[in-house]
Amino acid sequence: MINSLADRIRGLASLFWREVAKFGAVGGVAFVIDNGLTYYLMHGPMTDSEAKARFVGASIATVFSWIANRLWTFRHRRQANVLREFLMFILINGIGIGISTGFTALAKYSLNVTDKNMLFAAGVVGILVATVVRFFAYRFLVFNQELDQEPEFSHDHELIELHHHEAAAATAAQGADLPDKDASGSSR
Repeated sequence: MINSLADRIRGLASLFWREVAKFGAVGGVAFVIDNGLTYYLMHGPMTDSEAKARFVGASIATVFSWIANRLWTFRHRRQANVLREFLMFILINGIGIGISTGFTALAKYSLNVTDKNMLFAAGVVGILVATVVRFFAYRFLVFNQELDQEPEFSHDHELIELHHHEAAAATAAQGADLPDKDASGSSR
């Protein structure tokens, strides 16, 4: 019993960490797109609009992120309704963009930070906070189809459901071992 529980926990952890690793790789590239573009815009065409520069960089990184997460990270969870999935992704990313832009705006307007590098750093901290929010929102709200949609992931789905099936089988086996009772509750 303890070995099967440990196997289930290892299986769930393996599934979780594979998704985290893929999400991290996609996020790393999106991070470079977001921050590279933001840095360029802050020091060039949008020199006086740091929060807007962060918004533009994050928006372009969001489109990349949706495509990469849909086709790679959560490919076994993507929804059949692409439009609904995309709209949910945009909503979640809107919240994430609000967090990262909000950190930049908070630093500039509330804390009166004027150094562009410090404003840039405030946005990076916002991205880190938003990343945690995004991962769980993507996994549970956006890309939330059953794991057994693709055969290569059916084993992972079985690991999640294994405990439920074993408990049901054990209950059924216990019921079969008990003597039959008639309508009055006495054993036959």
